[in-house]
Amino acid sequence: MRTKNIENLEGFSGVILIPVFETNAKNLVPIEFHGVSVSSKVFYGKKDTYYVAEKYDCVHIFIGLGKSIDYKTLKTTFRRIASKEKNTFGKDVVLVIPEIFTLQQVEATVSGLYLGTYDLGHFKKKDEHPFAKADFELALLSKTDFFEAALRAIKIAKTQIEILSLVDLPSNLITPTYLSKWAHESGVAYGFTTKILDGAAAKIEGLDAFMAVGKGSEKEPQFIIMDYMPITDIQKIKHVGLVGKGITFDTGGLNIKTSGMLHMKCDMAGGAAVLGAIQLIADLKLPVRVTAIVPCCENAVDNSSFLPSDVIKSYNGATIEIIDTDAEGRLILADGLSFLIKNYKPEIIVDIATLTGSSVGTFGYECGALFTNNEMISQKLQHSGDEIGERLWPLPLWDAYKSDIESDIADVKNYSGKPIAGAISAAKFLEYFTEEHPAWAHLDIAGVAFGDDEFAKSKHATAYGVHLLTHFIENI
Repeated sequence: MRTKNIENLEGFSGVILIPVFETNAKNLVPIEFHGVSVSSKVFYGKKDTYYVAEKYDCVHIFIGLGKSIDYKTLKTTFRRIASKEKNTFGKDVVLVIPEIFTLQQVEATVSGLYLGTYDLGHFKKKDEHPFAKADFELALLSKTDFFEAALRAIKIAKTQIEILSLVDLPSNLITPTYLSKWAHESGVAYGFTTKILDGAAAKIEGLDAFMAVGKGSEKEPQFIIMDYMPITDIQKIKHVGLVGKGITFDTGGLNIKTSGMLHMKCDMAGGAAVLGAIQLIADLKLPVRVTAIVPCCENAVDNSSFLPSDVIKSYNGATIEIIDTDAEGRLILADGLSFLIKNYKPEIIVDIATLTGSSVGTFGYECGALFTNNEMISQKLQHSGDEIGERLWPLPLWDAYKSDIESDIADVKNYSGKPIAGAISAAKFLEYFTEEHPAWAHLDIAGVAFGDDEFAKSKHATAYGVHLLTHFIENI
């Protein structure tokens, strides 16, 4: 998708998208645009409604926004239009920009339209959405030049669509090696360096906790390291580190899952969010250095799988008692965090993972769980999430929970064994490997990375975290 600005509709024939703020069901004055008059009895701009009328060789789609609308709802509204009216669109489409629209509202609208091209049927025969064709150009009818906002929106949506695919595609395709190749190709295309440690290299480096998780799978682990350096004065920029959980499938290991395994291809959604974020950051050329690590492996069952009661080493030298092999994500994140801190020393660190069912039990599917002892980081992450509709809410990291990860035989254990405060004890485990870093945050996104909505019949990816991390880093 590309965009262009136009000044009027003279000689235009095609589809016209007309956002409308809510009036009143009893309003005597009809909504009018381009010679089309719509009575309030059939449409008055109510949220989640739209009205289609044909006149002057044009299809007019009036889209209700309600009395006010937030970023996420606006994005979803236009994704719905693009998805449901796919067969209505051709090569000529105009988006009418209301005079009161802000840059952020234009961004949400255009991004939503592009996201509407995403189709979960990856292995079905299907026609390409008109908006997804290389030569498609969306016309923007506005008195203001919104070209840059629209271009930014397209970059955001394009990356999110790639991440939706990574999370939705099955684990026999999305293997650790597939993700490492994706990261390498992305780096070449967008301008960041990529280093891949395969199993042998990771073993030499001493990434023992990471390697333990992947022992039961025939698919080789891949420890992905990406570094984006902006073209600017390196002395004047911030350095942010990201770590994402890249478990391409999680059986639970020998503590095998008894339910929900069907959806465990999504257990790399945190890693995918990091892959998407660094690509988008490089695409937007943000003036921030970003080092991102995604440890990728499969937690499978085999005669070489690691066992409950094993004691393993970690990259920072600490020993870990394995209480539950289904608490594997925190093990690979521990090595990822330690490696990042020792070798790159970023000022700010954020890790993101589909880590615990406990976070879902706490927040449902409305927001991610946020853990940090840095108030500034907490506020900026929450504010970033609120602005774009990827919300976070904090949970405590009090030392009262430290006993949950204390082990008799090793330095630390990977699971408390208790049916309570699971997200908190997991966060305390990760905190142990941060070397008391003063600006670290952990995001548990188990409830928001994969779920149900109107765009498919089955659970599917949301690309949560891609825009959130980018928006946060852009505004630190």
